[in-house]
Amino acid sequence: MLKVAQKDAYDMILEAIDIGVYKPGDRLVESELAERFGVSRTPIREALQRLETQSLLTRDGRSLIVASLDHNQLAELYVVRAELEGLAARLAARHATPEEVQVLREMLEADRSLIGDPSAMSRANRRFHKQVHLASHNRFLVQQLDLVHRSMALLATTSLAIEGRDVKTLDEHEVIVAAIENGDGDGAYHALREHISVAFQARLKSDAEAVQAL
Repeated sequence: MLKVAQKDAYDMILEAIDIGVYKPGDRLVESELAERFGVSRTPIREALQRLETQSLLTRDGRSLIVASLDHNQLAELYVVRAELEGLAARLAARHATPEEVQVLREMLEADRSLIGDPSAMSRANRRFHKQVHLASHNRFLVQQLDLVHRSMALLATTSLAIEGRDVKTLDEHEVIVAAIENGDGDGAYHALREHISVAFQARLKSDAEAVQAL
């Protein structure tokens, strides 16, 4: 029973970080989390320890705070993400079932209605990428991509909040799905790598403009 509670506490805290309830630098207090999520302090404590072990939380004196990524860590993360995501797309082009391709197509259509809502687009974007991962039919790759996307939760903002980025993202998703649908492994690989590269460039430009504005 404790394992279930621990998993629930971990997932709830991770999701709260992922959607920006807790941002890099925010302090996480055991008692406050227990009250917010309606669970006892023991599973919260164990969840926090797990998140610290995964480097999603860090110590600031005696307090645990949400970790942040410096420029070099961000660049390293995007390099790994681009390679793994590209591989997932290549494998999806080989192994995706017609039903999985149809789900990707339906996601594309539904996501058009979310343009202009960065938070909703961000959630939809994660769902889309997760579906590509699953369509690779490689459990070990999916596990590694889950780790990468956990670290993506440490980014304080989504690049989809940048003006025009949401529309371009969906256009890029369209190219990826078309390549997967056509069984074009190389095309899917390069389309998804390019998609991640463009997103990284947009984030770097946004971060630079934010610093300049200070």
